Amino acid sequence: MFTIGDFARYGRVSRRMLRHYDAIGLLRPDRTDPATGYRFYGAAQLARLNRIIALKDLGFTLQQVREILDERVGPEELRGMLRLRRAELAEAVAAATARLAQVEARLRSIESEGHMPADDVVIKTVPAVRVAELTGTAASYEPQDIGPVIGPLYEELFPLLEAAGIRPTGPGIARYEDAPEGGGAIVVHAGVTVSAPVGPVGGSGVRVVELPPFEAATIVHRGAMDDVLPTAQTLARRLDANGYRSTGYAREVSLECPEDRSEWVTELQEPVAKA
Repeated sequence: MFTIGDFARYGRVSRRMLRHYDAIGLLRPDRTDPATGYRFYGAAQLARLNRIIALKDLGFTLQQVREILDERVGPEELRGMLRLRRAELAEAVAAATARLAQVEARLRSIESEGHMPADDVVIKTVPAVRVAELTGTAASYEPQDIGPVIGPLYEELFPLLEAAGIRPTGPGIARYEDAPEGGGAIVVHAGVTVSAPVGPVGGSGVRVVELPPFEAATIVHRGAMDDVLPTAQTLARRLDANGYRSTGYAREVSLECPEDRSEWVTELQEPVAKA
């Protein structure tokens, strides 16, 4: 038998926590001395303690922990529950990280207000280009909706092109348009420059299209596309200051895409016309 101090030490918990678990009936001592009130625990109780701590650390309330343990969940079922909860928490962390990145981008945009470089935006005619692309639909143009769509599209695109014997001849080009059904949905085109014939590529879902030339205001963004907001808003301010208006969504032309996303170099090409 272990004293409460020894049991707390072996379980890496506090005595106060064990007293609380005893009080609420979650983990009662194996024996309590009637004269002194001292609590004593058996080694087998470490298994229940481990389950309590694991479930609590994964976000379950103590009431939920009690219900799970009182149902005598087996080790395999418990492991499955913990894996599921771990996956949910990992997804929440990823979402929070993405939101934090957007907050940082907003802050940088705010900090750049009033600073309008004169030589970073170029008005030019973008020539016609042929691209092979896959399309998908995002719920909105917000980064948290675009990212989960365009990433998998590109992951699917390149293996399909390789299987079809089509080699890219230039940079990746992502473009966007309003979805026909409206409601703020966006059609996402994930493409790459090719020289293949226009038309569908077998039954792969890939289509080769010829994009016509257009007048564009361009700016180079350096860094991950999650951080593109300040660059895009610099472009918007320059357009407004020089009497231009946007006529559509900006294309994103990938000039450099190393493994480190913070080192990406992307040209934004926004279609424009004189206001």
